[in-house]
Amino acid sequence: MAEAVGLAASIGLVVVHSAILPLRMRRPATLFGEGQVAAQAAALGEANVTVTIVDSALSPVQQRNLERAWGSKVIDRTGLILDIFGERARTREGALQVELAHLEYQRSRLVRSWTHLERQRGGFGFLGGPGETQIEADRRMISERVMRLKKDLDQVRRTRGLHRSARRRVPFPVIALVGYTNAGKSTLFNALTGAEVGARDQLFATLDPTMRGLRLPSGRRAILSDTVGFISELPTELVAAFRATLEEVAEADVILHVRDIAHPDSAAQRSDVIAVLDGMTKDGTLDPDWPARTIEVLNKSDLLGGTDMVLARTGAVAVSAMTGEGLAALLHAVDLRIAAAMEVADYTISTADGARLAWLYQHGEVVGRHDDDTAVHVTVRLLPADRARFERRRGAGEAIS
Repeated sequence: MAEAVGLAASIGLVVVHSAILPLRMRRPATLFGEGQVAAQAAALGEANVTVTIVDSALSPVQQRNLERAWGSKVIDRTGLILDIFGERARTREGALQVELAHLEYQRSRLVRSWTHLERQRGGFGFLGGPGETQIEADRRMISERVMRLKKDLDQVRRTRGLHRSARRRVPFPVIALVGYTNAGKSTLFNALTGAEVGARDQLFATLDPTMRGLRLPSGRRAILSDTVGFISELPTELVAAFRATLEEVAEADVILHVRDIAHPDSAAQRSDVIAVLDGMTKDGTLDPDWPARTIEVLNKSDLLGGTDMVLARTGAVAVSAMTGEGLAALLHAVDLRIAAAMEVADYTISTADGARLAWLYQHGEVVGRHDDDTAVHVTVRLLPADRARFERRRGAGEAIS
């Protein structure tokens, strides 16, 4: 209930009445029993409610019948989340994804129970038929728009793919922030990078992915990515439409799972996030080894008395993005996780070939070096992809280990 109230408040609605209704069975016509519908009609009328939100999925018939019974506009959980996303999306990709999700949702609402959709449009005459009904025309127009949006999104994703390829050629390790909505990801993002990404105590404050450079304690540079927050029972339309937003997670070298450790349902929120990531693994979007490159970040520890008061799980780091406590330990943990994924190799490089030596210093971590009159012998730690790239370069030298 608290989450549903927060979702409503996040788009400016003033909540004047709320109720939890137990269901013995789901009624096809109204979802609720007749007595429950009548009781809520009286309560809503007394409070002069104009918009009623049902924190569940409603069929088009259920939505229509409840609107008639309660005399107010009725929105289900999917419609509410879509409204929030539509208000917050700023980038072209975000706007396209939101419109696509809206149209997929609206297409499911086009049922013959809506009387204004029963009208017919005139046919071409020579066909001799009654023409195209309004509902068929609306469905056709939505289908055409959906096809155009999917083509536009494919183009945006190709562009993002080119950007990712360019980053791989740089490249810097990518660190992705994931977590339940309002877990403090954007506040942590700002604290680590010095950026000024919008961070508010609000559900779904961040919808569009943001990336910034980050310097780790070892001196290694990395890219930090802020992503959209997860939520339980995410509408299926949004799971599909926002898949591209989560592609940065699939590409990340380190995943920071940010949790609001002070939230009473923190454990349940953790399970919801892991369920989404597991789902991405099953459909091939995410590698099965993602837990091995994940660090759990127990945020908002200041609300529990500080990081020393938070009992961190194995492999977890307690922080407060607001006060900065624990951030140094988090960066150190990220550094260690990236270093653990690196491979150690020995190379012998001619003293005249300064370009390849500089490449190793830029892309790896030189841990040993010995110079003689004709060559430089270096021991360097590299990410597997960087080692493969270096050894494909002409005359890269012999890899000894």
